[in-house]
Amino acid sequence: MPAPRRKKTESNIRVGIGGWTYAPWRGVFYPKDLPHSQELAYASRHLTSIEINGTFYRTQKPATFEKWARETPDGFVFSLKGPRYATNRRVLAEAGDSVTRFLESGPSALGDKLGPILWQFAPTKKFDEADFGAFLELLPKKFDGRALSHVVEVRHLSFCTPAFIALLRKFAIPVVYAEHATYPGIADLTGDFVYARLQKGKDKVRTGYAPKALDAWAARAKAWARGGLPEDLPTTAPQPRGTARPRDVFIYFIHEGKLRAPAAAEALIERIAETPEEERYLDWDGITGLPPD
Repeated sequence: MPAPRRKKTESNIRVGIGGWTYAPWRGVFYPKDLPHSQELAYASRHLTSIEINGTFYRTQKPATFEKWARETPDGFVFSLKGPRYATNRRVLAEAGDSVTRFLESGPSALGDKLGPILWQFAPTKKFDEADFGAFLELLPKKFDGRALSHVVEVRHLSFCTPAFIALLRKFAIPVVYAEHATYPGIADLTGDFVYARLQKGKDKVRTGYAPKALDAWAARAKAWARGGLPEDLPTTAPQPRGTARPRDVFIYFIHEGKLRAPAAAEALIERIAETPEEERYLDWDGITGLPPD
């Protein structure tokens, strides 16, 4: 039987992990006697989102997306990685067929549980403004009658330039904030939601991240959700005035410290639910204080 549903957090902040099938989680996150077929149902009642990595490597079928939607509770959201065939290429402007094939494979069958589509680029991919702009042109805002949300993850230092931020703002597409040992962390707000991938967890820590680190991420999540900008994350370009507004927030514990990633996500969900309303943030005028009424 699936576990009781997870404690509710703020509706516009979702926290989760990458995938749900990982043998070492059995007996650590999942009960030892839980059938493998019930792992998604269990995970989706403890977390508020899951990032699906399998769509990056292989094409799924509409029936698969429908099954995932059936097994998860109302309010749960998936994010999907777009296929590598679209992003791992020399000329991004030529990715149109790959983008279309992915969208035709049935992700819209997730219905209201379809969240952001993550387009992840190789660490060797450098910023080419014209070609990257041509790729962004290929990402439709709607497909099969459903609105789509796109986010890009870039992992080369050449993207740390105001020209890249301006390009994303032109298309209103967010950039992933990556907490990683070597990838650049870009916290500029360029779209209507925020997407963070936290990759510095440690398996020797019971909750993946130390309590103080989780406290800090809860504060950042609240700041983003209210329309603010955390003071301690790096940005590349000034935020335009008049763009402060509430945003959906997606945070995933990925890769490093994978054994403890579900525990980290659960701990962050608890903290977000308990964070005091008077969390401070940095507004667009550079003044630290409470959100405006």
